[in-house]
Amino acid sequence: MLLNKTKLPPVILVLLAVLLWSTGGVFIKLTTLDAFAVNAGRSLLAAITVFLLTHKKGLKFDYFTLLAALLYAGTLSCFVYATKTTYAANAIFLQYTAPVYVLILSPLILKERFRPSDLLTIIFCMFGMMLFFFEMEPIQTAPNVSLGNIFGLLSGLFFGLYFVLLRHPLALKNPNPAVSVFYGNLIVVLVMLPFIFQNPPNPSSIDYLAIFFLGVFQIGLAYILFTNGVASGVRPFDASILGFIEPLLNPLWVFVFLGETPSPWAILGGAIILTTVAFHTLKQNLPAQKPV
Repeated sequence: MLLNKTKLPPVILVLLAVLLWSTGGVFIKLTTLDAFAVNAGRSLLAAITVFLLTHKKGLKFDYFTLLAALLYAGTLSCFVYATKTTYAANAIFLQYTAPVYVLILSPLILKERFRPSDLLTIIFCMFGMMLFFFEMEPIQTAPNVSLGNIFGLLSGLFFGLYFVLLRHPLALKNPNPAVSVFYGNLIVVLVMLPFIFQNPPNPSSIDYLAIFFLGVFQIGLAYILFTNGVASGVRPFDASILGFIEPLLNPLWVFVFLGETPSPWAILGGAIILTTVAFHTLKQNLPAQKPV
């Protein structure tokens, strides 16, 4: 594969992936298409891209893969709908509540130990979530803030469940880590088709370009860059820390190019969520100090 032969350092591959992910908000809002058309077009091109770049590793399909693909499809669909209807900052910050659900569900599904610090993380993140619902003034690029916030929360829930499944022993046996991404995008396309036929879109040239970028680069290529970077030596912990660049840049691009400014409550809530999750990630991964 071409990406495996690149001389770029693995950490740069991960960083490029995160930068591509961060463009989701501005390109989703840039289109005049509704969430259903954006979702379908983006996922169709993403599925094609992932297939072309990973099919040699196999596309084994089983019930476990189907469950993971459904959760991934739910993550994508809810995020697109949230981005279309609420502030971009709200959509991405609420999706980054996924670690809360991981902490809650990992002891039940993966039999991992639940720590007191996990409970504090959950409490702080839930407080941050509530702040998003304090101010819900609609604007042109965020016509239904309260509904969009709910779908943002659902996106985080599905994303958290998806992460838990990816750490399951059955998922680790699959030689192609992108298999659930491939099938998940196909599921999105199939589910969106009835909505598209009911209200056929009339895309402009800008819409076509935005959908092409979202599918091929923002999802497809970004995922391949990320997995290649991790496989080439970037620790999952370091990759997760770099991942925090995405929710910081996502609303920034929307502000720069579309002039959308999130509410102070959303900024405060997002800061609490990101700080809490980052602190928890650091605490769990840094080596404990040995007594002198």
